[in-house]
Amino acid sequence: MNSIKIEPKYISKSNPRVGLIALASDFMIEKDFINVIKDKEIDFFVNRIECYNPLTNENLIKMSQKVTKVTKDILPDQKIDCVVYGCTSGTIAAGYSSIEKKVRLAKPEAKLVTPSTAAIKALKKLNIDNISIFTPYSKTLNDQVVDFFKKENFNVTSNSYFGIESDFDIGKVDQNYLYEVLSKIDLKDADALFVSCTALPVLPIIDKLEKKLDKIVLSSNQALIWDTLQNIGEKNSIKGFGKLLLEN
Repeated sequence: MNSIKIEPKYISKSNPRVGLIALASDFMIEKDFINVIKDKEIDFFVNRIECYNPLTNENLIKMSQKVTKVTKDILPDQKIDCVVYGCTSGTIAAGYSSIEKKVRLAKPEAKLVTPSTAAIKALKKLNIDNISIFTPYSKTLNDQVVDFFKKENFNVTSNSYFGIESDFDIGKVDQNYLYEVLSKIDLKDADALFVSCTALPVLPIIDKLEKKLDKIVLSSNQALIWDTLQNIGEKNSIKGFGKLLLEN
């Protein structure tokens, strides 16, 4: 038998590459991303980062120390266009600049998207000043999220939270119950409702919530996906996931 060597032909241009850093405990973030981008020519890669319970400022900062290693392991030695850090409270606790520095050590060419900074961009894009904030976190972390938006010059008209202290428990929140809770929030003084946390099952019910509340509803994953698409030049309108993605 003769073996014949055949020269391979390589692609001349790759699709935009997105690398998601998802918390090890997050049930929702990959599913939400895939549901939105499934029909787009985007190469999507995921690595998971170890997280620590209970959810505290100290544990979120501890988690962030592994960002460089986790980022490096997304297509090692290959360039990617955008790194997505999938933790809202974790970005606020550690600080965007700290996360960015750690990502740059592994993927210096990549743009960085985080839920908290994406939410700020989305609110400004939609010309929203007055917001109601809902979080699943403990009182301490909830207050940190509220303070973050206040420091960005948003008027927080109301705030409510679950008081959950475990990442795994956030992922177990019933979607129908979440809809009931969010649909009853008083938004008379708010232009929009922001629902924090990438692990909450908010994205599938955003359209329904916006119709019920007659207000704009933003979630961590929705803003994260929107900002990611902006950063890789995918700016076409997407139906079914709230006004923000229609404005893409």
